[in-house]
Amino acid sequence: MYLMRVGAAGAEKPAVRVDETSYVDVSDLAGDFDEKFFGSGGLARLAGPVAERIAAGEVRPFAGQRIGAPIARPHQILCIGLNFSDHAAETGQSVPAEPILFTKSPNTLVGPYDDVRIPRGATKTDWEVELGIVIGTRTSYLDSPADAAAVIAGYVLVNDVSERAFQMERGGQWSKGKSAETFNPAGPWLATPDEIPDVRDLGMWLDVNGVRRQTGSTKTMVFDPYAIVHHLSQFMVLEPGDLINTGTPPGVGMGHRPPIWLKPGDVMELGIDRLGVARQQVVGPR
Repeated sequence: MYLMRVGAAGAEKPAVRVDETSYVDVSDLAGDFDEKFFGSGGLARLAGPVAERIAAGEVRPFAGQRIGAPIARPHQILCIGLNFSDHAAETGQSVPAEPILFTKSPNTLVGPYDDVRIPRGATKTDWEVELGIVIGTRTSYLDSPADAAAVIAGYVLVNDVSERAFQMERGGQWSKGKSAETFNPAGPWLATPDEIPDVRDLGMWLDVNGVRRQTGSTKTMVFDPYAIVHHLSQFMVLEPGDLINTGTPPGVGMGHRPPIWLKPGDVMELGIDRLGVARQQVVGPR
């Protein structure tokens, strides 16, 4: 299944994508795609009713409606840094021996076509196309990476927007550069694992103003999604609905010589195989 949330910001209704133009409303079956839904076996409960509604023709057109992030605000957004060896090289840093962990504020989450707002005082705002993992089961102390597959609800396209001056020049605090409002566009949908033949072989790309800036694949990750979830479970309890951003391939703004930074009016378009395409326009500070 492909989970989506449709409607105005703060009033999205849960839906299941049928095709490029239509969806099934499941707001009567799921209050929202949140911790309660994932943690109570909500995905399994949806399958039968959704199939019945599609067969009965109970589908609705998107018809220009806003598409929100495919999950509700999560308990936490966890992020893995330098998880592509070629991205580490472009930043002048070594490939990590184990996953580098930092966090983003959960209120950075916005829809895939919402604006990205440059924060006050920012001078080096950057882009990062990433694969997001959504946790489906309360999880801790997994025995092996192989066990991680059973606790993943699905995968989502995300843009880990970053303000490098805050991240690198304000005490070395990565979360400072990652947690401004709108800095985590996600979607358009969450694909359940059965929709992804091999999550370790998905093409990734990002354009800025129509110019290709990032091209990569999940097959060049240093730590694959299963290794990441297993690793994190050794240090914390992962809750249903938690989002994990898994790192970006090369081509970020700070990797260019000279660096390229986002400015108001710029447009980012990005995609990952089977996870759709997103588009965000950059706007100035409030």
